[in-house]
Amino acid sequence: MTTTAQDPALPHRRLPGAKRLRDGSVLYWWVEVSAIAAFYLVYSAIRNADADRRAEALANALELIRIERWMGIYHERILNEWAMAFTPLAVFGNYFYGSLHFVVTIGVAVYLFRRWPDDWPLWRNTLGIATALALIGFRFWPLMPPRLLPAAYGFVDTMARYPTLWTFNSGAMRSISNQYAAMPSVHCAWALWCACALVPRVRSTAAKVAAAAYPAVTVFVIVLTANHFFLDAPAGFAVLGIGYVAARLGTRAGRGRPLARSAGSTTGGGPGETEPDRHADRLAARGSPVVS
Repeated sequence: MTTTAQDPALPHRRLPGAKRLRDGSVLYWWVEVSAIAAFYLVYSAIRNADADRRAEALANALELIRIERWMGIYHERILNEWAMAFTPLAVFGNYFYGSLHFVVTIGVAVYLFRRWPDDWPLWRNTLGIATALALIGFRFWPLMPPRLLPAAYGFVDTMARYPTLWTFNSGAMRSISNQYAAMPSVHCAWALWCACALVPRVRSTAAKVAAAAYPAVTVFVIVLTANHFFLDAPAGFAVLGIGYVAARLGTRAGRGRPLARSAGSTTGGGPGETEPDRHADRLAARGSPVVS
């Protein structure tokens, strides 16, 4: 996904859409978009390839309920009842769950790439590793979400009751989506990723508070809509933490020694940073692509 600066004597190789990092690595937005799209297609195929495990998913859900009762946190039905008693809350939860999961994550990714490109490779890899790790849970511990439990448990699928732009109960969605890929919660992993990326970088207090609150609101919504149990959330946060540690160990681009700088130069990577001078920038554009 990046190129690295090489000997200036090598032939000049420059492709459109380049963004040079302070260590000489080069990112191409179209490579990033293509790689992320390919990754998500593979992830979705693996996630949805093993979706017919209802009996096992139900058994795991009942075991999780037993654990939550022992912990004193089995209160999902209360939140779900709030949603059914106040329609605007249910509709808000449906749109939040079905749309912001992608919209906010994509927006934060674009923000990092454009404003903090030196940090982007680390956070891109963090999200990718965490998302891939979630597949382990989906494969080895399929979990029936509350909305699919037998009626005796009292949960109502808010998306079925108050349909939004899309719903799990539509024929197309039901046929392509693994209904039991719930542990860990990828919604929560991605929400915490957004918060961790934004809070240290945005300037206004309001933006920091909103970013910090986003994971908490996500936990509230995934339970409110009967799509997850409470314990799915910390599992999602845990895979993000593991993904971050792994990414720190394996990411090189943007984290190397800065190239020579010119006095008074300014960055394109973020407020208050410096960037390589024009000569170093030209050198950074030379080299062959290497994945990092």
